[in-house]
Amino acid sequence: MVRKWRLFLTDPFHFYNPKTHSFTPLFSLSKHLQNPRFYREIHTFQEKKSRLVLTPQLVESTLLNCNSDLIALGFFLWCAKQPNFFHHRRAFDHMVSVVGRLTQKSGTIRGVIDRLGSVGCVVKAQTFLILLRICWRGKLYRLVFDVCEELIAFGYVPNPFVYNVIIDVLFKIGRGEVALRLLKEIPVSNFLTFNIALSNLCRLNDLVGVVDVLRMMLGKGYFPNDDTFAMVLNCFCKVGRFAEAFQALGLMSILGIPVSVTVWGILIDGYCRKGQISKASDLLENMVETGCSPNVVIYTSLIKGFMESGMVNRALAMLGIMEAKGCAFDLVLYNVLIDCLFKVGRFDDALGMFFDLEKRNIVPDSYTFSSILSAICSSRRLSLFPKLFSNGLVLHSDLFVYNSLLSYFCKAGFPSFAVKLYNDMLDGGFIADQYSFVGLLNALCGSGRVDEAVDVYGRILVSYSNLDAHIHTVIIGGLIKAGKFHRAVRLFKKAIVERYTLDAVSFTLPIYGLLRGGRITEACTLYSQMKELGFAPNAYTYNIILSCFCKERDTEMVRQTIQEMIDADVELRSDTFRRITDFLFKSNFPHPVFNLLIEMWGAGLMRDKAIYALLSNGLAYGVKINDMNCRLLKAKLEDVLLSDTSGSDDFSDMAASVG
Repeated sequence: MVRKWRLFLTDPFHFYNPKTHSFTPLFSLSKHLQNPRFYREIHTFQEKKSRLVLTPQLVESTLLNCNSDLIALGFFLWCAKQPNFFHHRRAFDHMVSVVGRLTQKSGTIRGVIDRLGSVGCVVKAQTFLILLRICWRGKLYRLVFDVCEELIAFGYVPNPFVYNVIIDVLFKIGRGEVALRLLKEIPVSNFLTFNIALSNLCRLNDLVGVVDVLRMMLGKGYFPNDDTFAMVLNCFCKVGRFAEAFQALGLMSILGIPVSVTVWGILIDGYCRKGQISKASDLLENMVETGCSPNVVIYTSLIKGFMESGMVNRALAMLGIMEAKGCAFDLVLYNVLIDCLFKVGRFDDALGMFFDLEKRNIVPDSYTFSSILSAICSSRRLSLFPKLFSNGLVLHSDLFVYNSLLSYFCKAGFPSFAVKLYNDMLDGGFIADQYSFVGLLNALCGSGRVDEAVDVYGRILVSYSNLDAHIHTVIIGGLIKAGKFHRAVRLFKKAIVERYTLDAVSFTLPIYGLLRGGRITEACTLYSQMKELGFAPNAYTYNIILSCFCKERDTEMVRQTIQEMIDADVELRSDTFRRITDFLFKSNFPHPVFNLLIEMWGAGLMRDKAIYALLSNGLAYGVKINDMNCRLLKAKLEDVLLSDTSGSDDFSDMAASVG
């Protein structure tokens, strides 16, 4: 039962006594005398010295072969009391399930303690501390608070370790504000108390909390070490708070802590993440000037930063610098190179990096394999797949690899292989995830087994909740590709009614299906519903719906959609522009639409050649251009005339007409 003191609704540091129905302060409880019923000191008998030499392996073997959880816990506690013996973490991991089962049978931690007495275990402060460590390690957070309550009820005073555990657990269960209040009020603390708080605050990116705890830590006379500073700096740099990061560096200097390679790496990586690659390069130069040599981690951050800033050649040149300085390459660097080169379209270079792994005796992992498969599929060089294994590549199969292969077989046009691979994956004991479901549905639809795909989709819906929008999108897209537009729309409408997770792509596909099926009114209704539900249309949505309105010659909706595209900064596709041109000719060039197209061109969302052709025809039809667009056209056309020395007569005549 969750006791009221752990709800922390009024005062988190009061203990609720169910017998007296009253609250007692936590700190006053810790001053109570020890309970004589359970606290026993044996002075009359001298313990015999054991001839048995305890080893972690012997203890673990005994625990694993013990048929009684109660005896196992008693033995574990007895071993912990032996001089110079310390339990291995594997033994603690085993005891997590033991304590969990005992608590379930006994109902409470108090019940477990009572049962320990029945097998001759003397309950001491160490008993509670070990139970606390077991529950903390096993993330049995409810039991952590129960152990603390019993520790206090038995008359023991919480030490810094107890408070450290409570503070950490409060952060883990999302009660960080309570943890900070406790940190300010506890009577005893140590360096780890503040370090635990800082670690959790950094994990939560709570910069205000980090600064406050640092001040409290210094005020108590505890000074952060180099690891603590690295943690805090990383927190500041991740979110681009470099001013605070350099203040922390200043404190390091005052305390006489040297700037390590790790700290340099954190600062450089922080600037790279924010796209400030020039500052990152300057820091690298400063680092070298101080006599500190960059390692592969720092070079990897810089190379990734150069790649993401479009400076691919400079990134590749840095590989030569690494070679010259004797800095060894590692798998993480290669994974970054392959992934970045693939994203910028340098497929040959990405493949070259992959095949270079063997020369350096670096074994690729599942991430490497997935990245290179994506490069092969995107470049449509599917014949290269067998070459990946031509040199005897051995890859450890995991779910990530299986999902990558499922995607590859679907994109390569071998959906039947993908279905077989999925079955092999399940036979191998792997549990499918949402990426696996996407691969299977794609494979079934691609191999023409649409009915099976719909059946599998239905079973997935029954068995799993909170499915990703992509799963619904895949089945709807598969049905549309198979020409089953009405069935796709029915599935989508059900998804809306059942409130499944959807996105803009999920809406766009059925809109396209309705248009292909000739159900234009329903497509327009669904488009309106999409916006009402808060889903922003993407470029594809805008272009297909605009084409629809042009086909229907709905001047007002064409005008409204073009305005929305301008506001959303969405570019007009060439095929959509052709439909708009056809619409304008058939509608005698309506002035509002024509002026909006000029505005769209001025925003850089249309090509110059398209507007020039449209403008020539519009002027011939006597279209009235508003004053703002006149000024825009005149300025743009004059720029073209000045930059184009070939002297286009068409542009000159057009500029004169506008002016």
